[in-house]
Amino acid sequence: MTRFIEVLPDLSSLIARSLTLILDRIDIAIAAHGYCSIVLAGGSTPKPLYEAIARKDLPWEKIYIFWGDERYVAADHPDSNQKMARAVWLDRISLPAANIHSMPTGSGDPVVDAQNYEDELREFFQLAPEEFPSFDIVLLGMGDDAHTASLFPHTEALEVSDRLVTVGNKDGQPRLTLTIPVLNQATAVLFLVAGASKKPALAEVFSPFADPKTYPSRSIQPVGELWWLLDEAAGAELST
Repeated sequence: MTRFIEVLPDLSSLIARSLTLILDRIDIAIAAHGYCSIVLAGGSTPKPLYEAIARKDLPWEKIYIFWGDERYVAADHPDSNQKMARAVWLDRISLPAANIHSMPTGSGDPVVDAQNYEDELREFFQLAPEEFPSFDIVLLGMGDDAHTASLFPHTEALEVSDRLVTVGNKDGQPRLTLTIPVLNQATAVLFLVAGASKKPALAEVFSPFADPKTYPSRSIQPVGELWWLLDEAAGAELST
């Protein structure tokens, strides 16, 4: 793993830097194997990033979209990560529908839908039974409690090491989430973290001794690049 930590002056600077890194890594991936696989994050922070990507002229037919997690709601629900990304990015460009791999939430059973998404990933990446996919780019946020994707402190999802997709839990509400081993197999992971409320969690994430079960973002240690992109409000006091 190669870790980079950058503190940007404000959110707009953070988004601009993220955009540059992503565009570069799209080019690298397509040059390497003919396509780029991108895992999207939910939440409010990446929304302007998605809007910025939508304005670029990219080889969309070579870009494949996945999600790191999803609330267990319908695709048109206001809380849906898919709905937000489609509204500000995916529905605004000429991306083939077959290139969008959203997490299914329609069976009525999150365990079934987690398995369905795992099957979809295995088919796309042509994985052997014991293999994990290697996404080119994974975008992640971090909550005030240091959760990322739907990997929340002291939940069962943190313990899952033999699956690609599992069921996370937030205050009794199920969510689908990629597992830690999948996130850690990525070529590049970018954390986008903004706001002063993230300071305490960041201090623990970068502490030498904090428990990753209490601060799940600590568990993200990919085989490739790990980028922490922070605005001044979040990262000003961070000692690296």
